[in-house]
Amino acid sequence: MPILLTSLRRRAAVAAAGAVSLTLLVTGCGSDDKDDDGKKDAANAGAPAEAGAFPVTIKSALGKAEIKEKPQRVVTLGQGSAETAIALGNVPVGIEKYEWGSDKTGYLPWIHEAVTKSGKKLPKQFTGGEELDIEAITELEPDVILAPWSGITQKQYDILKDIAPTVAYPDKAWSTDWDQQIDLIAKALGQPKKAKELTAKIDKQLADAAAKKPNYKNVTFSYIYTSGPGTLGVFKPQEQRVEMVSKLGLKVDPVVNTFKETEGTDSALIGLENADKLKKSDVAFTFYTDDKTRKEIEAQPLYAAIPAVKKGALVSSKDQSFVTASSMLNPLTVPYSIERYLPLIDAAVAKSGK
Repeated sequence: MPILLTSLRRRAAVAAAGAVSLTLLVTGCGSDDKDDDGKKDAANAGAPAEAGAFPVTIKSALGKAEIKEKPQRVVTLGQGSAETAIALGNVPVGIEKYEWGSDKTGYLPWIHEAVTKSGKKLPKQFTGGEELDIEAITELEPDVILAPWSGITQKQYDILKDIAPTVAYPDKAWSTDWDQQIDLIAKALGQPKKAKELTAKIDKQLADAAAKKPNYKNVTFSYIYTSGPGTLGVFKPQEQRVEMVSKLGLKVDPVVNTFKETEGTDSALIGLENADKLKKSDVAFTFYTDDKTRKEIEAQPLYAAIPAVKKGALVSSKDQSFVTASSMLNPLTVPYSIERYLPLIDAAVAKSGK
């Protein structure tokens, strides 16, 4: 399932883990990532743990992870955890694969670039989501599994925690704030003080970009989506892709706050019949899965009549990697997104007449 559809479908439900017995999990084949002497390869581990960082217990909505010492072998699920671990110097041994958004290397480009530059081993990739490959995770022999922004189920969690301490989401699936995710991962990896540094750096990168675009501050926007012809929804201000745009200086159209949130999605389905309520959005942001879908959506009279759409003041990209990166806030996606976002926003703002 395309990564960009996160807030709509993945958060609503993730199927139970495959029927893999715990006996198989705990007695699975040893990883070929071990050194010849049988010790785990710690080549990808980051900086030493901060004083007093361990042992640490991290509570989540699905259970608690008790981490006794700095993890050497990290596995990540969901979004953003791999990037944050890498930014902390801890390259995971395994990550959930996202084909939609990956480039010709088979990896999300910012992950491939960061790991390659570090000179460390690229993580192995495995199937996640509804068909979570438990066996592949077991074979990686992780010391910790990081999934604070994910949709893992209780059944999946109960299996994963018997493989390694598993850090799940604090409240609801796919609802962890970006800075909260960084805090949790830094704590799990024994680098809690680094969390503030990473968060501050992200804020500064976005603030610096916004400072170069003072004209953005008078521009209102809505981030819209559709799940097919006849539908229309908006992402709420706390949703990560909306927050990124806001931090670049644009203002969320106040009407967005009047729509009732669809539970667990950080969005609101408002219906195409309410498209006219977006008349004060100077610019609209959106995405399409392909050109055919875009033509179908934009051919709808009510959709085409949205002022921002009618004027061509629409920020949308065919670059799947960029759409994926701009859907989440983390240390690797923000710089990747900024340099690609600004020209698109400039063009849309010019067409809006602001």
